[in-house]
Amino acid sequence: MEGRGPTSSIEQVARSKLAELEAATLRRALSETGRGEAGQATRDERQMISFCCNDYLGLSQHPDVKRAASEAIKQFGAGAGASRLVTGNHPFYDDLEIRLARLKGTEAALVFGSGYLANLGIPPVLAGKGDLILADELSHASMRAGIQASPAESRFFRHNDIEDCRRILQKERCNFRHCLIMTEGIFSMDGDRAPLADLCDLAETFDAWLMTDDAHGLGVVGDGRGSAAEAGVGARIPLQMGTLSKAVGSYGGFICASQPVIDLLINRARSLIYATGLPPAVVAASCTALEIIEADLELTRLPMARARRFTQQVGLPDPESTIVPLVVGTAEKALAASHQLAEEGFLVTAIRPPTVPEGTARLRFTFAAYHSDKDVDRLAVAVRKTGFLP
Repeated sequence: MEGRGPTSSIEQVARSKLAELEAATLRRALSETGRGEAGQATRDERQMISFCCNDYLGLSQHPDVKRAASEAIKQFGAGAGASRLVTGNHPFYDDLEIRLARLKGTEAALVFGSGYLANLGIPPVLAGKGDLILADELSHASMRAGIQASPAESRFFRHNDIEDCRRILQKERCNFRHCLIMTEGIFSMDGDRAPLADLCDLAETFDAWLMTDDAHGLGVVGDGRGSAAEAGVGARIPLQMGTLSKAVGSYGGFICASQPVIDLLINRARSLIYATGLPPAVVAASCTALEIIEADLELTRLPMARARRFTQQVGLPDPESTIVPLVVGTAEKALAASHQLAEEGFLVTAIRPPTVPEGTARLRFTFAAYHSDKDVDRLAVAVRKTGFLP
């Protein structure tokens, strides 16, 4: 059949690569998962309590948030229709960006289609040829994608190692026009916090701009305002990026910065300019969720309390965030531990390379406001039974 040769060839390549992943226990597949209230999850016809979701405050299931989304659809339809610079900048955007800027204490904010698109589009605008991007070696894949998209030179410092960051700046800063330092406020796989105050000091000393990805800080630390507020350095970080898909319970990404920086990104960030705007329902849901975060400080403090309760019961160090990793080593061990917990009624996904470095496959527990003390206690018992605790 005409055209069969090329098709066969690409299928052979795909099968070969899949076989390699299978042999390394790294092949992944999509698993249909139904999510309900209070952490309820359905997978493979099994009812479980999820301890791996990033919906830290349960706002994706909040009746006011769902009502806002429904009303937005009735008023403006299901989709944005075009990019924000064409006709996709519907009325809800303005309210959302005002709320974000207020929460982060900045002059302005700009919403992107996702956190990935924000991290992809921002670095190439701010750092170009003749500039330097210096990033933590464990920076999220989306941050690395943005770094790779920029013509700037890039360097990586050892994870949360201020002295290594300082060494690179002392050696190389003078060779570049501008310097952008990038880190996560709370690291998504380890759950530890970046030394933001020290990074601010370095940025100011070496005339660099600090950009933080606070995807896992917004809504759960600093009374909901995030890791920069928790560290007391919000006014010293000129570029505060985050996501609306975790504690906010909706979808989208954003950057909070000065008005001139936001205006520049509107004009130059390709991942904003050439992407269709978010649906009105999504933006309206985010507005309502942020209103709840601003008003209900007790809610924002619950996830950390749940995480502390868990670590105290299983003998792990005090958590720095709502993310608690249990490193088990190999991918096989991580999958085995995940399956054991599933048998006990808990959904905790195994995290394997390349998401984490080789030899550090793990269970990544996330704790949310909707988890009951009873759920956490039962989980602790189940985790002790796996035999993987240190």
